[in-house]
Amino acid sequence: MKKKFALLAFGILLLSLAAHAGPAIHRLDGKSLTAAQADAFADTELKADKVMGAQLAILDRGQVVWTHAYGLRDAARNLPMTVNTNTWAASITKAVFDIFVMHLVETHRLDLDEPIARMLPKPLDHYADYKDRASELVRDPRWARVTPRMMLSHSSGLANFAGLEPDKKFHLHFDPGTRFAYSGDGLNILQFAIEQKLGTPLDILMKREIFAPLSMTRTGMVWREGFRADNALRYGANGNFLAATRRRAPRAAGSMATTVTDLGRFLDALLHDRILQPETRAAMFSPQIAIHSAHEFPTLETASSNEGPRVGLAYGIGWGLLTKTPYGPAFFKEGHGDGAENYLICFEKSGICIILLTNSDNGELAFRPLLEKLIGDTVTPWEWESYTRKAIMQNEEHTGPK
Repeated sequence: MKKKFALLAFGILLLSLAAHAGPAIHRLDGKSLTAAQADAFADTELKADKVMGAQLAILDRGQVVWTHAYGLRDAARNLPMTVNTNTWAASITKAVFDIFVMHLVETHRLDLDEPIARMLPKPLDHYADYKDRASELVRDPRWARVTPRMMLSHSSGLANFAGLEPDKKFHLHFDPGTRFAYSGDGLNILQFAIEQKLGTPLDILMKREIFAPLSMTRTGMVWREGFRADNALRYGANGNFLAATRRRAPRAAGSMATTVTDLGRFLDALLHDRILQPETRAAMFSPQIAIHSAHEFPTLETASSNEGPRVGLAYGIGWGLLTKTPYGPAFFKEGHGDGAENYLICFEKSGICIILLTNSDNGELAFRPLLEKLIGDTVTPWEWESYTRKAIMQNEEHTGPK
Protein backbone atom coordinates (compact mmCIF):
# COMPACT_ATOMS: atom_id res chain seq x y z
CA MET A 1 0.00 0.00 0.00
CA LYS A 2 2.80 2.41 0.91
CA LYS A 3 4.46 1.68 -2.43
CA LYS A 4 1.22 2.51 -4.28
CA PHE A 5 0.87 5.79 -2.40
CA ALA A 6 4.51 6.63 -3.14
CA LEU A 7 4.01 5.98 -6.84
CA LEU A 8 0.80 8.00 -6.82
CA ALA A 9 2.53 10.91 -5.06
CA PHE A 10 5.41 10.75 -7.53
CA GLY A 11 2.96 10.82 -10.45
CA ILE A 12 1.16 13.82 -8.97
CA LEU A 13 4.52 15.57 -8.54
CA LEU A 14 5.42 14.95 -12.19
CA LEU A 15 2.05 16.27 -13.33
CA SER A 16 2.49 19.33 -11.13
CA LEU A 17 5.94 20.01 -12.54
CA ALA A 18 4.68 19.56 -16.10
CA ALA A 19 1.80 21.95 -15.47
CA HIS A 20 4.18 24.50 -13.95
CA ALA A 21 6.48 24.22 -16.97
CA GLY A 22 3.60 25.24 -19.25
CA PRO A 23 3.11 24.15 -22.86
CA ALA A 24 6.15 23.35 -24.94
CA ILE A 25 7.47 26.16 -27.09
CA HIS A 26 7.77 24.83 -30.63
CA ARG A 27 10.52 26.24 -32.81
CA LEU A 28 10.62 26.63 -36.56
CA ASP A 29 13.05 23.72 -36.92
CA GLY A 30 10.75 21.26 -35.12
CA LYS A 31 12.68 21.36 -31.85
CA SER A 32 11.07 22.58 -28.66
CA LEU A 33 11.92 23.96 -25.26
CA THR A 34 10.02 24.43 -22.03
CA ALA A 35 8.86 27.74 -20.64
CA ALA A 36 11.40 27.37 -17.83
CA GLN A 37 14.20 26.88 -20.34
CA ALA A 38 13.02 29.92 -22.30
CA ASP A 39 12.86 32.01 -19.12
CA ALA A 40 16.37 30.99 -18.11
CA PHE A 41 17.92 31.61 -21.51
CA ALA A 42 16.21 34.99 -21.93
CA ASP A 43 17.32 36.15 -18.48
CA THR A 44 20.90 35.01 -19.02
CA GLU A 45 21.18 36.66 -22.44
CA LEU A 46 19.54 39.93 -21.43
CA LYS A 47 21.69 40.17 -18.32
CA ALA A 48 24.88 39.49 -20.30
CA ASP A 49 23.95 42.26 -22.73
CA LYS A 50 23.17 44.71 -19.90
CA VAL A 51 19.62 45.30 -21.09
CA MET A 52 17.70 47.33 -18.52
CA GLY A 53 14.30 45.76 -19.08
CA ALA A 54 12.45 43.62 -21.61
CA GLN A 55 9.12 42.04 -22.44
CA LEU A 56 8.95 38.93 -24.64
CA ALA A 57 6.20 36.79 -26.11
CA ILE A 58 6.04 33.77 -28.41
CA LEU A 59 3.03 32.71 -30.44
CA ASP A 60 2.45 29.26 -31.94
CA ARG A 61 -0.30 28.71 -34.50
CA GLY A 62 -1.13 32.33 -33.91
CA GLN A 63 -1.79 31.98 -30.19
CA VAL A 64 0.36 33.26 -27.34
CA VAL A 65 2.08 30.33 -25.61
CA TRP A 66 4.75 32.16 -23.59
CA THR A 67 5.31 35.60 -22.13
CA HIS A 68 8.17 36.82 -20.01
CA ALA A 69 9.33 40.02 -18.36
CA TYR A 70 12.91 40.81 -17.40
CA GLY A 71 14.69 43.56 -15.51
CA LEU A 72 13.49 47.00 -14.51
CA ARG A 73 11.04 49.52 -15.83
CA ASP A 74 12.35 52.15 -13.39
CA ALA A 75 15.90 51.71 -12.15
CA ALA A 76 15.89 54.54 -9.60
CA ARG A 77 12.87 53.08 -7.81
CA ASN A 78 13.85 49.44 -8.50
CA LEU A 79 10.47 48.74 -10.14
CA PRO A 80 10.30 45.54 -12.19
CA MET A 81 9.30 45.28 -15.83
CA THR A 82 6.06 43.34 -16.28
CA VAL A 83 4.30 41.97 -19.35
CA ASN A 84 1.75 44.77 -18.89
CA THR A 85 4.25 47.62 -18.56
CA ASN A 86 3.46 50.42 -20.98
CA THR A 87 6.55 50.63 -23.24
CA TRP A 88 7.43 52.80 -26.23
CA ALA A 89 6.86 50.77 -29.40
CA ALA A 90 8.89 53.21 -31.56
CA SER A 91 8.43 52.24 -35.22
CA ILE A 92 6.38 49.14 -34.53
CA THR A 93 3.77 51.92 -34.49
CA LYS A 94 4.04 52.02 -38.29
CA ALA A 95 2.96 48.41 -38.71
CA VAL A 96 -0.06 48.83 -36.42
CA PHE A 97 -0.97 52.05 -38.23
CA ASP A 98 -0.84 50.08 -41.47
CA ILE A 99 -3.48 47.66 -40.17
CA PHE A 100 -5.69 50.65 -39.45
CA VAL A 101 -5.08 51.95 -42.99
CA MET A 102 -6.00 48.58 -44.49
CA HIS A 103 -9.14 48.60 -42.36
CA LEU A 104 -10.01 51.95 -43.98
CA VAL A 105 -9.37 50.41 -47.40
CA GLU A 106 -11.56 47.44 -46.55
CA THR A 107 -14.40 49.72 -45.43
CA HIS A 108 -14.07 51.83 -48.60
CA ARG A 109 -12.84 54.96 -46.84
CA LEU A 110 -9.40 55.04 -48.46
CA ASP A 111 -7.95 54.15 -51.86
CA LEU A 112 -4.33 52.99 -51.69
CA ASP A 113 -3.70 54.31 -55.20
CA GLU A 114 -5.25 57.75 -54.93
CA PRO A 115 -2.40 60.30 -54.93
CA ILE A 116 -1.85 62.02 -51.60
CA ALA A 117 -2.03 65.40 -53.35
CA ARG A 118 -5.59 64.59 -54.46
CA MET A 119 -6.62 63.39 -51.00
CA LEU A 120 -5.86 66.81 -49.51
CA PRO A 121 -8.31 69.71 -49.99
CA LYS A 122 -5.34 72.08 -50.33
CA PRO A 123 -1.71 71.72 -51.44
CA LEU A 124 0.45 70.34 -48.65
CA ASP A 125 2.43 73.56 -48.24
CA HIS A 126 -0.80 75.50 -47.61
CA TYR A 127 -1.12 73.88 -44.17
CA ALA A 128 0.67 75.59 -41.28
CA ASP A 129 2.48 72.45 -40.11
CA TYR A 130 3.94 71.85 -43.58
CA LYS A 131 4.27 75.36 -45.00
CA ASP A 132 8.06 75.53 -44.85
CA ARG A 133 9.00 71.85 -45.19
CA ALA A 134 6.77 71.07 -48.19
CA SER A 135 7.49 74.10 -50.37
CA GLU A 136 9.98 72.26 -52.60
CA LEU A 137 8.07 68.98 -52.58
CA VAL A 138 4.85 70.38 -54.08
CA ARG A 139 6.83 71.94 -56.93
CA ASP A 140 8.22 68.55 -57.92
CA PRO A 141 5.90 67.11 -60.63
CA ARG A 142 6.58 63.61 -59.26
CA TRP A 143 4.74 64.51 -56.02
CA ALA A 144 1.44 64.24 -57.91
CA ARG A 145 2.14 60.50 -58.37
CA VAL A 146 2.88 59.60 -54.74
CA THR A 147 0.19 57.35 -53.24
CA PRO A 148 -0.57 55.76 -49.85
CA ARG A 149 0.69 52.44 -51.26
CA MET A 150 4.09 54.04 -51.92
CA MET A 151 4.17 55.68 -48.49
CA LEU A 152 3.40 52.37 -46.77
CA SER A 153 5.90 50.38 -48.82
CA HIS A 154 8.60 53.02 -48.26
CA SER A 155 9.01 53.64 -51.96
CA SER A 156 7.82 57.26 -52.13
CA GLY A 157 11.29 58.76 -52.64
CA LEU A 158 11.30 60.74 -49.40
CA ALA A 159 14.18 60.59 -46.94
CA ASN A 160 13.48 59.22 -43.47
CA PHE A 161 12.87 62.67 -41.99
CA ALA A 162 13.13 66.20 -43.42
CA GLY A 163 15.18 67.15 -40.39
CA LEU A 164 18.01 65.07 -41.85
CA GLU A 165 18.00 67.03 -45.12
CA PRO A 166 20.51 69.90 -45.45
CA ASP A 167 17.70 72.44 -45.90
CA LYS A 168 15.29 70.65 -43.51
CA LYS A 169 12.72 70.28 -46.31
CA PHE A 170 11.02 67.35 -48.05
CA HIS A 171 12.60 66.13 -51.29
CA LEU A 172 11.95 63.19 -53.59
CA HIS A 173 15.27 61.43 -54.13
CA PHE A 174 14.09 59.05 -56.86
CA ASP A 175 11.05 58.37 -59.00
CA PRO A 176 8.21 57.21 -56.71
CA GLY A 177 7.67 53.47 -56.65
CA THR A 178 11.06 52.52 -58.12
CA ARG A 179 13.09 51.53 -55.02
CA PHE A 180 12.94 51.06 -51.27
CA ALA A 181 14.03 53.82 -48.87
CA TYR A 182 12.57 53.84 -45.38
CA SER A 183 10.67 57.05 -44.62
CA GLY A 184 9.02 58.02 -41.37
CA ASP A 185 7.90 61.28 -42.96
CA GLY A 186 5.94 59.30 -45.53
CA LEU A 187 3.81 57.73 -42.79
CA ASN A 188 3.30 61.04 -41.00
CA ILE A 189 2.17 62.77 -44.21
CA LEU A 190 -0.24 59.90 -44.90
CA GLN A 191 -1.58 60.27 -41.35
CA PHE A 192 -2.16 63.97 -41.97
CA ALA A 193 -4.04 63.27 -45.20
CA ILE A 194 -6.25 60.69 -43.47
CA GLU A 195 -7.02 63.07 -40.61
CA GLN A 196 -7.98 65.77 -43.10
CA LYS A 197 -10.15 63.34 -45.05
CA LEU A 198 -11.94 61.86 -42.00
CA GLY A 199 -11.92 64.96 -39.81
CA THR A 200 -10.73 63.10 -36.70
CA PRO A 201 -7.30 62.85 -34.98
CA LEU A 202 -5.43 59.58 -35.46
CA ASP A 203 -5.32 58.66 -31.77
CA ILE A 204 -9.12 58.73 -31.56
CA LEU A 205 -9.53 56.81 -34.82
CA MET A 206 -7.13 54.02 -33.86
CA LYS A 207 -8.50 53.68 -30.34
CA ARG A 208 -12.03 53.42 -31.68
CA GLU A 209 -11.35 51.05 -34.57
CA ILE A 210 -8.35 48.96 -33.49
CA PHE A 211 -7.39 49.18 -29.81
CA ALA A 212 -10.85 49.13 -28.18
CA PRO A 213 -12.31 46.27 -30.27
CA LEU A 214 -9.25 44.15 -29.46
CA SER A 215 -9.25 45.08 -25.74
CA MET A 216 -5.78 46.61 -26.09
CA THR A 217 -6.36 48.66 -22.96
CA ARG A 218 -2.65 49.36 -22.34
CA THR A 219 -1.99 50.72 -25.83
CA GLY A 220 -2.33 54.26 -27.11
CA MET A 221 -1.04 56.61 -29.77
CA VAL A 222 -0.78 59.31 -27.08
CA TRP A 223 -0.07 59.32 -23.35
CA ARG A 224 -2.87 58.46 -20.95
CA GLU A 225 -2.70 58.93 -17.20
CA GLY A 226 -3.80 55.34 -16.76
CA PHE A 227 -0.38 54.23 -18.06
CA ARG A 228 1.53 55.97 -15.25
CA ALA A 229 1.27 53.21 -12.62
CA ASP A 230 3.13 50.69 -14.81
CA ASN A 231 5.21 52.63 -17.32
CA ALA A 232 8.75 51.97 -18.58
CA LEU A 233 11.38 54.69 -18.49
CA ARG A 234 14.08 54.58 -21.18
CA TYR A 235 17.80 53.97 -20.62
CA GLY A 236 21.07 54.35 -22.52
CA ALA A 237 23.75 51.73 -23.15
CA ASN A 238 25.44 52.56 -19.85
CA GLY A 239 22.23 52.28 -17.87
CA ASN A 240 21.80 56.05 -17.76
CA PHE A 241 18.28 57.48 -17.69
CA LEU A 242 17.25 58.99 -21.04
CA ALA A 243 13.57 59.86 -20.97
CA ALA A 244 10.03 58.98 -20.01
CA THR A 245 7.67 58.45 -22.93
CA ARG A 246 4.87 60.99 -22.71
CA ARG A 247 3.69 61.55 -26.29
CA ARG A 248 1.00 64.24 -26.47
CA ALA A 249 0.49 64.18 -30.26
CA PRO A 250 -0.10 61.06 -32.35
CA ARG A 251 2.52 60.21 -34.97
CA ALA A 252 2.03 57.30 -37.33
CA ALA A 253 5.80 56.97 -37.60
CA GLY A 254 6.33 56.15 -33.95
CA SER A 255 4.26 57.57 -31.06
CA MET A 256 2.54 54.37 -29.90
CA ALA A 257 3.16 52.91 -26.47
CA THR A 258 2.02 49.36 -25.79
CA THR A 259 2.74 46.10 -23.97
CA VAL A 260 3.80 42.66 -25.09
CA THR A 261 0.45 41.36 -23.85
CA ASP A 262 -1.46 43.78 -26.08
CA LEU A 263 0.79 43.11 -29.08
CA GLY A 264 0.31 39.38 -28.59
CA ARG A 265 -3.44 39.91 -28.62
CA PHE A 266 -3.07 42.06 -31.75
CA LEU A 267 -1.06 39.43 -33.66
CA ASP A 268 -3.46 36.68 -32.60
CA ALA A 269 -6.37 38.68 -34.04
CA LEU A 270 -4.44 39.51 -37.21
CA LEU A 271 -3.42 35.91 -37.89
CA HIS A 272 -6.95 34.65 -37.23
CA ASP A 273 -8.57 37.24 -39.53
CA ARG A 274 -10.39 39.06 -36.74
CA ILE A 275 -9.08 42.47 -37.84
CA LEU A 276 -8.93 42.18 -41.61
CA GLN A 277 -10.53 39.87 -44.15
CA PRO A 278 -8.20 37.12 -45.45
CA GLU A 279 -7.95 38.70 -48.90
CA THR A 280 -7.05 42.08 -47.37
CA ARG A 281 -4.35 40.51 -45.22
CA ALA A 282 -3.00 38.62 -48.25
CA ALA A 283 -2.82 41.86 -50.23
CA MET A 284 -1.03 43.58 -47.36
CA PHE A 285 1.63 40.87 -47.25
CA SER A 286 2.08 40.83 -51.01
CA PRO A 287 5.52 42.19 -52.02
CA GLN A 288 5.33 45.74 -53.33
CA ILE A 289 9.04 46.43 -53.73
CA ALA A 290 12.07 44.09 -53.65
CA ILE A 291 14.98 45.12 -51.44
CA HIS A 292 18.60 44.73 -52.53
CA SER A 293 20.28 47.27 -50.24
CA ALA A 294 23.08 46.14 -47.98
CA HIS A 295 21.56 47.95 -44.98
CA GLU A 296 18.23 49.47 -44.09
CA PHE A 297 20.03 52.55 -42.77
CA PRO A 298 21.23 55.02 -43.98
CA THR A 299 17.98 55.01 -45.92
CA LEU A 300 19.35 56.37 -49.18
CA GLU A 301 22.45 54.14 -49.23
CA THR A 302 23.03 52.63 -52.68
CA ALA A 303 25.30 49.71 -51.73
CA SER A 304 23.72 46.31 -52.34
CA SER A 305 24.26 42.76 -51.11
CA ASN A 306 22.90 39.24 -51.63
CA GLU A 307 21.72 38.82 -48.04
CA GLY A 308 18.25 40.19 -48.65
CA PRO A 309 17.58 38.50 -52.00
CA ARG A 310 18.57 35.12 -50.51
CA VAL A 311 15.56 35.24 -48.21
CA GLY A 312 13.31 37.21 -50.56
CA LEU A 313 13.56 40.45 -48.60
CA ALA A 314 10.84 42.86 -49.72
CA TYR A 315 8.35 45.34 -48.39
CA GLY A 316 4.64 44.80 -48.48
CA ILE A 317 2.06 47.36 -47.46
CA GLY A 318 3.47 48.53 -44.14
CA TRP A 319 5.47 45.42 -43.22
CA GLY A 320 8.85 43.97 -44.07
CA LEU A 321 8.63 40.57 -45.75
CA LEU A 322 10.79 37.47 -46.13
CA THR A 323 9.32 35.58 -49.06
CA LYS A 324 11.86 32.75 -49.52
CA THR A 325 12.70 30.96 -46.28
CA PRO A 326 12.76 27.25 -45.35
CA TYR A 327 9.88 27.99 -42.97
CA GLY A 328 7.63 29.74 -45.46
CA PRO A 329 6.95 33.47 -45.77
CA ALA A 330 7.35 35.82 -42.81
CA PHE A 331 6.42 39.39 -41.98
CA PHE A 332 8.32 41.61 -39.56
CA LYS A 333 8.73 45.07 -38.11
CA GLU A 334 11.42 46.67 -36.02
CA GLY A 335 11.34 49.63 -33.66
CA HIS A 336 14.38 51.71 -32.79
CA GLY A 337 14.68 54.93 -30.83
CA ASP A 338 16.59 56.34 -27.89
CA GLY A 339 16.09 53.84 -25.09
CA ALA A 340 13.70 51.63 -27.03
CA GLU A 341 14.79 48.73 -29.25
CA ASN A 342 12.07 46.35 -30.38
CA TYR A 343 11.40 43.64 -32.95
CA LEU A 344 8.65 41.27 -33.98
CA ILE A 345 8.52 38.62 -36.67
CA CYS A 346 5.81 36.11 -37.64
CA PHE A 347 6.04 33.05 -39.86
CA GLU A 348 2.65 32.68 -41.51
CA LYS A 349 2.64 28.92 -42.20
CA SER A 350 3.25 27.87 -38.60
CA GLY A 351 1.89 30.96 -36.87
CA ILE A 352 5.14 31.08 -34.89
CA CYS A 353 5.94 34.64 -33.87
CA ILE A 354 8.19 36.38 -31.39
CA ILE A 355 7.81 39.86 -29.91
CA LEU A 356 10.72 41.64 -28.22
CA LEU A 357 10.24 44.99 -26.48
CA THR A 358 13.03 46.67 -24.51
CA ASN A 359 13.57 49.98 -22.73
CA SER A 360 17.30 49.94 -23.38
CA ASP A 361 19.83 51.02 -25.99
CA ASN A 362 21.40 47.57 -25.49
CA GLY A 363 18.27 45.71 -26.55
CA GLU A 364 19.44 44.87 -30.07
CA LEU A 365 22.51 43.05 -28.71
CA ALA A 366 20.16 40.29 -27.53
CA PHE A 367 17.96 40.00 -30.60
CA ARG A 368 19.88 37.47 -32.66
CA PRO A 369 20.61 35.05 -29.78
CA LEU A 370 17.00 35.26 -28.59
CA LEU A 371 15.49 34.70 -32.04
CA GLU A 372 17.81 31.82 -32.84
CA LYS A 373 17.44 30.04 -29.48
CA LEU A 374 13.79 30.66 -28.69
CA ILE A 375 12.14 30.09 -32.09
CA GLY A 376 14.98 28.85 -34.31
CA ASP A 377 14.94 31.94 -36.55
CA THR A 378 18.11 31.87 -38.65
CA VAL A 379 16.68 33.80 -41.60
CA THR A 380 16.21 37.36 -40.33
CA PRO A 381 18.70 39.41 -42.40
CA TRP A 382 20.93 40.33 -39.48
CA GLU A 383 23.40 42.46 -41.43
CA TRP A 384 20.68 44.41 -43.24
CA GLU A 385 19.02 45.09 -39.91
CA SER A 386 22.40 45.96 -38.30
CA TYR A 387 21.64 43.32 -35.66
CA THR A 388 25.11 41.78 -35.88
CA ARG A 389 27.15 42.22 -32.72
CA LYS A 390 29.91 43.93 -34.69
CA ALA A 391 27.53 46.53 -36.14
CA ILE A 392 25.95 47.21 -32.77
CA MET A 393 29.23 47.39 -30.85
CA GLN A 394 30.60 49.81 -33.42
CA ASN A 395 27.55 51.95 -32.67
CA GLU A 396 26.66 52.13 -36.35
CA GLU A 397 24.81 55.38 -36.85
CA HIS A 398 21.13 55.19 -37.77
CA THR A 399 19.75 58.14 -39.70
CA GLY A 400 16.72 58.42 -37.46
CA PRO A 401 14.41 55.96 -35.69
CA LYS A 402 13.13 52.92 -37.52
